Amino acid sequence: MPDDTEVHRFPFGPSAGLEVHPLWAKIRREEPVAREDVPRTTPRPAQPSALLSMDPPEHTRLRLLISRAFTGRRVEQLRPRAQEIVEAHLEQIERSGPPADLVRGFALPLPVTLICEMLGVPPEDQHRFREFADFMLSTTAYTEEQVVDARARLAGYLAELVALRRAHPTDDLLGALVAARDDEDRLSEEELIDIGITLLIAGHETTASELSNFIYVLLTEPGHWEALRARPELIPGAVEELLRHVQLSTGGNNPRVATEDVRLGDVTVSAGEAVIVFAQSANRDEAVFDHPDELDFTRHPNHHLAFGYGTHYCLGAQLGRMELQVALAALLRRFPSLRLGVPVEELPWKSGLLVRAPESLPVEW
Repeated sequence: MPDDTEVHRFPFGPSAGLEVHPLWAKIRREEPVAREDVPRTTPRPAQPSALLSMDPPEHTRLRLLISRAFTGRRVEQLRPRAQEIVEAHLEQIERSGPPADLVRGFALPLPVTLICEMLGVPPEDQHRFREFADFMLSTTAYTEEQVVDARARLAGYLAELVALRRAHPTDDLLGALVAARDDEDRLSEEELIDIGITLLIAGHETTASELSNFIYVLLTEPGHWEALRARPELIPGAVEELLRHVQLSTGGNNPRVATEDVRLGDVTVSAGEAVIVFAQSANRDEAVFDHPDELDFTRHPNHHLAFGYGTHYCLGAQLGRMELQVALAALLRRFPSLRLGVPVEELPWKSGLLVRAPESLPVEW
């Protein structure tokens, strides 16, 4: 890049709810490859053995070990179980009466329960992963020492589960990974633990946060809740559009380093330079999407990048889609008159984490 290129300070400012900073639109128009001054986004760099840190062929080897658990066919087999979990929690909410917190009482339990059941985490231990997720996704909420300690405790817990699988083999996902480690030597012990951590955290946090965000958007942007209530057949398309529309991430994480000079448009990224691709800005690209700042549940095609692209495309994309579809359909059916239980300006939001979402979502009906 030219030496006189303007250097932007990223992130551009504190995040406020789900608002998109206006500088993104300006950069897309005038400087699609921009030089940024980016502080470290997490207290500690990702583990080298973590999937998101790997390149092929190591990444390919590990991804193949777990990808079969997340195929479209396997996910559809989980849909009835997802429906059971959703209905049980909504029944409890209905019994208890308003007000209700849809974060703790609804958005979190579905993905936590499903990913824990897939891995083989006992029901009595499933509540522990809420705390672990916040530590693992911290930017400024916790110190490096706290993050390191939380990761060590989670790794220790998974090591205990691995030891149990060795003593008593199971047919769950963790049991399959242990067999791949012990019987086929297809991954190391460190890789085994890191995969478990990745699946437990990524397998529930993003879906829980997105579900909370989706409900918030539908209840605060006029007409959208009513539109889906009147036409529930639009829910699959609405999920895709909300994935495009909602800016989940608070900043550019998972930087990549160029291994050789790469020409992008009129700009050369030199070997050794770190690059951050902010996919959520691409999801508002005026050159790709008509009226990108508007919600359109009939948008087609909708080639959003909410799940990434290429080598690191989200393994759990189909699972997340299914969970969001099931949850929204059931919520609309059971609570057609749902509304926020507090003024919008009083809604508490997470801070100091890599993801945006309400801390709680009080509702009435």
